[in-house]
Amino acid sequence: MVKNTIAIDVLIKIIEDGGKVTTGIDVYNEQGILLLDKNVVVNIIKPLEVIKENGIVSIPFSSNTNSGVWDVNGNSIIFDKDGSFKTIEQKKHPALSGIEKRVSEIQELKKISTEKYSNAKDSIKKVLGEIKETGGDFDYNEVYSDVRDLVAFLTIEDNPFSYLTKEIFSYDDYLYNHSINVCAIGTAIVNSFNTTFSSFINSHLNTKQELNYSAVSTTDKKPEEAYKCFQKDEIEHICTGFFLHDIGKVMVKDEILNKPGKITPAEFDEIKRHSYDYGIKILEKNKLNNPFLTNTVQYHHAPLFRGQERGYPLDRAPNELPAYVKICQLSDIYDAMTSKRCYKEAFNQINVVTDIFRNYAKKDNIMQYILHSFVKSIGIYPAGSIVYLRNGQMGYVLESAGPLIIPFTDTQEKTLSDNANPLDLSEVGSDNVLQIDNRRSIKTPREVYDLLPSYLKPKKN
Repeated sequence: MVKNTIAIDVLIKIIEDGGKVTTGIDVYNEQGILLLDKNVVVNIIKPLEVIKENGIVSIPFSSNTNSGVWDVNGNSIIFDKDGSFKTIEQKKHPALSGIEKRVSEIQELKKISTEKYSNAKDSIKKVLGEIKETGGDFDYNEVYSDVRDLVAFLTIEDNPFSYLTKEIFSYDDYLYNHSINVCAIGTAIVNSFNTTFSSFINSHLNTKQELNYSAVSTTDKKPEEAYKCFQKDEIEHICTGFFLHDIGKVMVKDEILNKPGKITPAEFDEIKRHSYDYGIKILEKNKLNNPFLTNTVQYHHAPLFRGQERGYPLDRAPNELPAYVKICQLSDIYDAMTSKRCYKEAFNQINVVTDIFRNYAKKDNIMQYILHSFVKSIGIYPAGSIVYLRNGQMGYVLESAGPLIIPFTDTQEKTLSDNANPLDLSEVGSDNVLQIDNRRSIKTPREVYDLLPSYLKPKKN
């Protein structure tokens, strides 16, 4: 039941002042894409800005006790029908204070992410099945619609791909999972890059135009709005390219793709064809000439800098590759290295982030912005990784921001009998024994599986 509707600009102002919002009602755009889940606590303005960009000027709120608007101190803000409001200090929202609230929010995001992941997996399975059955035909419009739904969620939430469960004990359905993971990771990176790089360009433009600003008409856009690297519809096509980047692998024999032993040079040549040959032929057969798709499918293994080994194809120089193609390659490498394959175990996420940064740092200026966005999106301590604390305890990273961790052993590396309280390490002093001990060897969730409490254990098939 709807309690009332509140103007989007009013809600944005409340959040800018440190407040929080929970609608209790799902918010959709005209195309039926979910823009905001009813249970998510909004404490940043980005979700509301996306809703406003979709032409929605006010948001409905349910009359249940889970919805509401709160100020920076957790006091309830009560709205009247005429849009006026007042603060009620006696009715603070108990769940909005402390780290427990963030854990609750993450658990809710995990539920939503799981549903989105399942829908995306059904979509890529259908695509690859259609290609196998028809020899190349598939329904692109349906795929694009599914990806738009996923991207809308990934764009609104703060790095929600972190809450997707990694299948570290099974390589079944690897191609399906990999397609979704690259899309999710790539979406987070491209959004971060779009903001960072566009801001840099606009800052440069503003400096150059400063002397002539008085000559700009009042009807013209302000200089800071002059440049945007990627527009919203372009990002949707870019992310669809991420989703379909490995589409050509469906034409490679399974015994080669899933070979447990070392592949031969001839087999590697066959695998390489999935991008510049098979993938492109599938796009051409479906009359898909969108450059965001063709560039990503064809060049997501191309060398990103001069001298990079094993890259293919070689018909474009690294500086000719679009930024989104480079983002796709980093996303592809990260997910491939942190996933279990028939011929290897999953590598530790922390080590992979470090290796990628070292391998690609200082190669060219654009790559520096991409790497910055990559590390910011993935986190130095990615969700799901395992860390040691200085007191000898082991902790599970629940969220890379902070990071937010849950200790699961005592100082002797024995599993705790009771569930420990989560720790936000950004609130712990730098000299505290609960900080991360970077001198200790990093372990993977698989290596410490038996030590993890049941609620932290990844699903084991």
